[in-house]
Amino acid sequence: MLAKVSNKDTQAVISALIKQAKKLPNELYKSLTWDRGKELTDHRRFTLATNIDVYFCDPQSPWQRGSNENTNGLLRQYFPKGTDLSVHSQAHLNKVARQLNERPRETLQFETPAERFNACVASIG
Repeated sequence: MLAKVSNKDTQAVISALIKQAKKLPNELYKSLTWDRGKELTDHRRFTLATNIDVYFCDPQSPWQRGSNENTNGLLRQYFPKGTDLSVHSQAHLNKVARQLNERPRETLQFETPAERFNACVASIG
């Protein structure tokens, strides 16, 4: 999921994360791992609103968020470094997310994230 934010302050980021988190089944969203960015200064508000635990990576330790680092690399194919993201609509971000979620991943034994997500949703209940 990609979320458009008006700016990178903690209020805007936390509000966008809460809105996106509420779109997913509770059983599938248990934690959020973040790097050391100040955008999540108010992470307690996120946890209280969503019941999702927030974990922070150690400084200079990108291997602690391997999936995130891989996804960032994939996103750079759509949005090169320095791209002004404010010109992109939420609809465009949703389209990019859908394309990435329909792309097979080696870490998923060449299933797509969408296939794995659908299997998880089907197993709930």
